[in-house]
Amino acid sequence: MKKENIAPFFATLKAANPMPVTELEYTSVFELLTAVLLSAQATDVGVNKATRRLFNVANTPAKILALGLDGLESYIKTIGLYHSKAKHLLQTCQMLVEKHNNIVPRDRAALEALPGVGRKTANVVLNSAFGEATMAVDTHIFRMGNRTGLAPGKTPLEVELKLLKRIPPEYLVDAHHWLILHGRYVCTARSPKCGQCQVAKYCAFDDKNLGI
Repeated sequence: MKKENIAPFFATLKAANPMPVTELEYTSVFELLTAVLLSAQATDVGVNKATRRLFNVANTPAKILALGLDGLESYIKTIGLYHSKAKHLLQTCQMLVEKHNNIVPRDRAALEALPGVGRKTANVVLNSAFGEATMAVDTHIFRMGNRTGLAPGKTPLEVELKLLKRIPPEYLVDAHHWLILHGRYVCTARSPKCGQCQVAKYCAFDDKNLGI
């Protein structure tokens, strides 16, 4: 994507959705952290279905710990990899209680030290909960970065660093959500809806299917 097309690309996405938010449901930073931890290789819809039940009875580190492994698994067993996720979440809750006074830290290193929390999860929490200009590169953003020419890269980290460098500062905080939503509903993996895409004219994808 040409440099001069980047600002209008994001200006168009902003005009269509001025205040984008994650589709994960949460009412606290801890609930967000939990939902993102559970969302790996799972859909937001599936995670929300499970966390609605879970958060109704346990939405703090102490309450999650009180459930125990079997109790926690009973709420999240519909989510893929639920057994390992349950163990990681319990370990994370233990660390939050013992090291962080039950508060999710606003620090990348501290977040990434929590079991089951990698760079992408930390980026989501820092961005959605604390309003920091981070870029959580999931499959949608990785695809968007490469397909549009906005930030081509062979690894999620390479795409992330290029996006942070190329996106104008005024769009950076919300760019993560715009790209995810666009990749999820318009710039889809198998059949991108180029004919319905508001930013197609700025995109460097050379195989646009404008008849879709």
